[in-house]
Amino acid sequence: MVAPAETPAEAPKPVLAAEQLPPIIAPVVAMPGDARDRTGVFEASTADAESHGPGTGGGTGSGVGTGAGEGTGTGIGPGSGGGTGGGPYRPGSGVEPPTILREVRPTYTEAARQKGITGEVVLEIVVQRDGSVGAVRVLHGLGSGLDERAVEAVRQWRFGPARRLGQPVDVVVEVAVEFKLR
Repeated sequence: MVAPAETPAEAPKPVLAAEQLPPIIAPVVAMPGDARDRTGVFEASTADAESHGPGTGGGTGSGVGTGAGEGTGTGIGPGSGGGTGGGPYRPGSGVEPPTILREVRPTYTEAARQKGITGEVVLEIVVQRDGSVGAVRVLHGLGSGLDERAVEAVRQWRFGPARRLGQPVDVVVEVAVEFKLR
């Protein structure tokens, strides 16, 4: 039997020496643009006295409460509570979604039936705090009058309201209305 030929060992590679780099010094100064702390003022002002606007409660703007803008509460904008803006909430982050209590099925249009159109019309709806449907917007339609039929049907739906901190609130949700031929 022949012994296997031995492979010559490779010479170890030399280790590179670590090279000390000079420290990088950036000319950055940490200081505020204005030495005065003005809650609610976004840009520097030349005013000598603090002014929060005609509102009450320590906020800025014309609202009531500690918020900014014309709303009430701690929020920003024309809404109420701690939200931003005047529109409805979206489910999540402490906002419980609404529950459907009554669903009305849409009817087919004759044109859509003749063409054999099936699928879903996706709508964005505002479920109001009383459980009724407010604004409706078509996100994805099927055409042939089915979008309008879906909107008509959804306007008749009734919901258990969405809740935030136990209180009913307006929310925006997406719903899909299915059309299928039998």
